[in-house]
Amino acid sequence: MPEKRGYAKGIAKREEILARALEVFADKGYRKASLREIAASVGLSQAGLLHHFSSKEELFAEVLRKRDEVDSAAGEIGGDWSEAADGLVRIVRHNAEVPGLVQLYATISAEAADPDHPGHEYFVSRYQQIVAGLEGYIRSEQEAGRVRDGVDARTLARLAVAVADGMQVQWMLDPSADMGDAIEAFWSLLRTQ
Repeated sequence: MPEKRGYAKGIAKREEILARALEVFADKGYRKASLREIAASVGLSQAGLLHHFSSKEELFAEVLRKRDEVDSAAGEIGGDWSEAADGLVRIVRHNAEVPGLVQLYATISAEAADPDHPGHEYFVSRYQQIVAGLEGYIRSEQEAGRVRDGVDARTLARLAVAVADGMQVQWMLDPSADMGDAIEAFWSLLRTQ
């Protein structure tokens, strides 16, 4: 029985580290975040933190995975793009409840534009998946006559992502900016009905 208790404690400590690392990465960005600071904030030495995560890069990758997990639990689109318009609105409405995640995403995605950044491939892949999913959704809506077909579906998908990301930045600067309303307005401009 002691093994299970120890195992549960280890899982709880990993979750605590991830939560704190998310805050530190959101506040300072990847490059300025310190393993020593993260470790101290959860009552560990740097060596103790490295017992749970082998490197800063691994910890960062797990923080990004955790962020995706939290978004999925909040109703992110996942693999089903059949209701992508509503899904995108749900995501940004959820994001208004978790400002630390919005800040992390905005900060780290901008840093990750640098090909040498450890999150670069993650964000490139994430954007490719989201744009491809939205493009498929928009194309099917165009074929069904529910979305205007005068603009290429891929271009509209990229615009949807740009509106969502841009509204998150505006919301961080002015919390009265309603991200969900802006995304709904974007989709209403595309709809034929």
